[in-house]
Amino acid sequence: MKLLRVGPEGAERPAVLAEDGSLLDLSGLTRDIDGDFLAAGLERARAAYAAGELPPLQNAERIGAPLARPGKVVCIGLNYRDHAEETGADTPAEPIIFMKASNTVVGPDDDVLIPRGSEKTDYEVELAVVMGGRARYLDSPADARPLIAGYAISNDVSEREFQLERGGQWDKGKSCETFNPLGPYLVTADEIDEPQNLGLRLWVNGELRQDGDSENMIFPVDHLIWYLSQFMVLDPGDVINTGTPAGVALGSPGIPFLRRGDVMELEIDGLGRQRQRLA
Repeated sequence: MKLLRVGPEGAERPAVLAEDGSLLDLSGLTRDIDGDFLAAGLERARAAYAAGELPPLQNAERIGAPLARPGKVVCIGLNYRDHAEETGADTPAEPIIFMKASNTVVGPDDDVLIPRGSEKTDYEVELAVVMGGRARYLDSPADARPLIAGYAISNDVSEREFQLERGGQWDKGKSCETFNPLGPYLVTADEIDEPQNLGLRLWVNGELRQDGDSENMIFPVDHLIWYLSQFMVLDPGDVINTGTPAGVALGSPGIPFLRRGDVMELEIDGLGRQRQRLA
């Protein structure tokens, strides 16, 4: 299933995108698409969809993030070989972990705000993994896959000066408001046969900047979930941004950082497309 939330900010309604492109209302089964629903309500929604029991939904003026109130957004740095190379970094021996504030998550086509004083706002197309089960001290990566609710496109927007030149943790260059467009929909895990075989692309003002494939991850999705579970509990509704391929402005001399009025467009195979304007 393709799950999404439509409507004005703060008043989104949960929905399913049907195969014919129409929207079906999920609000009779759940108040929202959140951790509780992903943990306990997916099968009920899948059955109702298969039985044709979901009523049509007309309001699609805005698509919100497909997940309400993620508990946490965990990010993996330098997780593509070509991205590590372009930034001059060594290949990590273990995953590099940082966090983004959960309130950075916005809709896939919402404006992205340039922070005050920013000179180095950057883009990163990423495969986002959304948890549907609890991961705590998993025994092996093989235990991770059944705990995944689904996948979505994430734009891990970053301010590189704040991140790298101002001391301290990366988080302050990653957690500015609107710095995590997510969606347009959450594709449930049963529809993605292999998360390590997805093309990722990003354009700025129509120019292709990133063109990669998730097969080039240093640490694949299952390994990341297993690894993270050794250090923190992952709960249903948590988001993992799994890293970005080469082509970011940080690693591309001559490529400008983002400015107001620029337009970013992102896509991942099978997961749809995003579009954001910088404001």
